[in-house]
Amino acid sequence: MTTTPNAEETVFPASGIDFRNAVEADVPALVDLVNSCYRGESSEQGWTTEAHLLDGQRMDADGMSDLLSRSNTLVLLGERDGEIITCCELQRGVNGAYFGMFSVRPDLQGAGLGRIVLAEAERTAARVWGSGLMRMKVLKQRTELIAWYERRGYTSTGRIEPFPYGDEAFGLPKRDDLAFVELTRELPR
Repeated sequence: MTTTPNAEETVFPASGIDFRNAVEADVPALVDLVNSCYRGESSEQGWTTEAHLLDGQRMDADGMSDLLSRSNTLVLLGERDGEIITCCELQRGVNGAYFGMFSVRPDLQGAGLGRIVLAEAERTAARVWGSGLMRMKVLKQRTELIAWYERRGYTSTGRIEPFPYGDEAFGLPKRDDLAFVELTRELPR
């Protein structure tokens, strides 16, 4: 049984974004996009940067390829004029879908594209997997990002998960108090 939507694209004319599932050929562009949004100097153009909290890569080619090979995961990407400008990870779970790796090209942040991507991710999870709940983990230090999700109907579950110190796949921490909070939202059916 397939766990991803068909290859048809979803087009949002007002935004000019075409959504589709990522494929292996997209890996280099996706890795560049994700790292540009979260780490390093380029990430500081946008407001999603974690550069003040973490060093190192956010994603590498092997990690992205691994995500694309999982039967319970899809990477939804958004293109404009053939260029990948957004992406997110969706993972099917027993307790709803998981949303992560949310990326909008830093120089395009603040223009409302994030709302469009999040809404498409929610529709995709509900349509493809019948998910009635979206879950995510956000660094508790990212209060402005948590507030952004709360304005979109997400609430804290009260669960806090420690940061996986020592696992360089998550980055190189600059602080010793990092932790994740879990947010959820019921999805319309």
